[in-house]
Amino acid sequence: MSISAIQSTLQQLNNLASQASGSNNQATNSLGQGGFSSELQASIRRINQLQQTAETQAQAFQAGDPNVALNDVMVDMQKADVAFQMGVQVRNRLVGAYKEIMNMQV
Repeated sequence: MSISAIQSTLQQLNNLASQASGSNNQATNSLGQGGFSSELQASIRRINQLQQTAETQAQAFQAGDPNVALNDVMVDMQKADVAFQMGVQVRNRLVGAYKEIMNMQV
Protein backbone atom coordinates (compact mmCIF):
# COMPACT_ATOMS: atom_id res chain seq x y z
CA MET A 1 0.00 0.00 0.00
CA SER A 2 1.43 3.37 -0.98
CA ILE A 3 1.99 6.27 1.38
CA SER A 4 -0.45 8.47 -0.57
CA ALA A 5 -3.21 5.87 -0.20
CA ILE A 6 -2.54 5.65 3.53
CA GLN A 7 -2.59 9.42 3.88
CA SER A 8 -5.80 9.65 1.86
CA THR A 9 -7.55 7.12 4.07
CA LEU A 10 -6.20 8.80 7.19
CA GLN A 11 -7.61 12.10 5.93
CA GLN A 12 -10.99 10.43 5.46
CA LEU A 13 -10.85 9.15 9.03
CA ASN A 14 -9.97 12.63 10.27
CA ASN A 15 -12.91 14.08 8.34
CA LEU A 16 -15.27 11.50 9.80
CA ALA A 17 -13.98 12.22 13.29
CA SER A 18 -14.43 15.97 12.90
CA GLN A 19 -17.94 15.45 11.52
CA ALA A 20 -18.79 13.16 14.39
CA SER A 21 -17.53 15.64 16.98
CA GLY A 22 -19.24 18.67 15.49
CA SER A 23 -22.52 17.29 14.22
CA ASN A 24 -24.31 16.46 17.46
CA ASN A 25 -23.42 18.61 20.44
CA GLN A 26 -26.33 17.30 22.53
CA ALA A 27 -25.04 13.75 22.32
CA THR A 28 -21.57 14.93 23.24
CA ASN A 29 -22.92 16.79 26.25
CA SER A 30 -24.84 13.74 27.44
CA LEU A 31 -21.79 11.49 27.03
CA GLY A 32 -19.44 13.84 28.81
CA GLN A 33 -15.97 14.89 27.75
CA GLY A 34 -14.62 11.38 27.12
CA GLY A 35 -17.10 10.46 24.39
CA PHE A 36 -16.83 8.40 21.26
CA SER A 37 -15.58 11.21 19.05
CA SER A 38 -12.66 12.00 21.37
CA GLU A 39 -11.68 8.32 21.45
CA LEU A 40 -11.89 8.16 17.67
CA GLN A 41 -9.70 11.24 17.32
CA ALA A 42 -7.18 9.85 19.81
CA SER A 43 -7.04 6.59 17.85
CA ILE A 44 -6.44 8.46 14.61
CA ARG A 45 -3.65 10.43 16.26
CA ARG A 46 -2.04 7.19 17.50
CA ILE A 47 -2.24 5.65 14.02
CA ASN A 48 -0.70 8.78 12.53
CA GLN A 49 2.09 8.77 15.13
CA LEU A 50 2.89 5.12 14.38
CA GLN A 51 3.04 5.86 10.65
CA GLN A 52 5.28 8.86 11.15
CA THR A 53 7.61 6.86 13.41
CA ALA A 54 7.83 4.06 10.85
CA GLU A 55 8.51 6.52 8.05
CA THR A 56 11.23 8.27 10.09
CA GLN A 57 12.86 4.93 10.93
CA ALA A 58 12.77 3.86 7.26
CA GLN A 59 14.32 7.11 6.09
CA ALA A 60 17.04 6.89 8.74
CA PHE A 61 17.82 3.31 7.70
CA GLN A 62 17.94 4.29 4.02
CA ALA A 63 20.29 7.15 4.89
CA GLY A 64 22.66 4.64 6.50
CA ASP A 65 22.18 5.53 10.17
CA PRO A 66 24.17 2.88 12.10
CA ASN A 67 21.79 3.15 15.11
CA VAL A 68 18.79 1.90 13.09
CA ALA A 69 18.51 -1.83 12.43
CA LEU A 70 16.46 -3.34 9.63
CA ASN A 71 14.44 -5.50 12.02
CA ASP A 72 13.41 -2.37 14.01
CA VAL A 73 12.30 -0.68 10.81
CA MET A 74 10.27 -3.71 9.75
CA VAL A 75 8.63 -4.07 13.18
CA ASP A 76 7.67 -0.38 13.22
CA MET A 77 6.28 -0.63 9.70
CA GLN A 78 4.23 -3.69 10.63
CA LYS A 79 2.87 -1.95 13.73
CA ALA A 80 1.84 1.02 11.61
CA ASP A 81 0.25 -1.25 9.01
CA VAL A 82 -1.74 -3.24 11.58
CA ALA A 83 -2.92 -0.03 13.26
CA PHE A 84 -3.90 1.44 9.90
CA GLN A 85 -5.80 -1.70 8.88
CA MET A 86 -7.65 -1.58 12.21
CA GLY A 87 -8.57 2.04 11.53
CA VAL A 88 -9.84 1.14 8.08
CA GLN A 89 -11.98 -1.65 9.53
CA VAL A 90 -13.42 0.70 12.16
CA ARG A 91 -14.22 3.22 9.45
CA ASN A 92 -15.87 0.53 7.33
CA ARG A 93 -17.99 -0.61 10.26
CA LEU A 94 -18.98 2.99 11.06
CA VAL A 95 -19.99 3.64 7.47
CA GLY A 96 -21.92 0.36 7.37
CA ALA A 97 -23.74 1.22 10.60
CA TYR A 98 -24.52 4.70 9.28
CA LYS A 99 -25.94 3.29 6.04
CA GLU A 100 -28.00 0.77 7.97
CA ILE A 101 -29.45 3.47 10.20
CA MET A 102 -30.20 5.68 7.20
CA ASN A 103 -32.07 2.82 5.52
CA MET A 104 -34.29 2.23 8.55
CA GLN A 105 -37.91 3.21 8.17
CA VAL A 106 -39.33 5.45 10.84
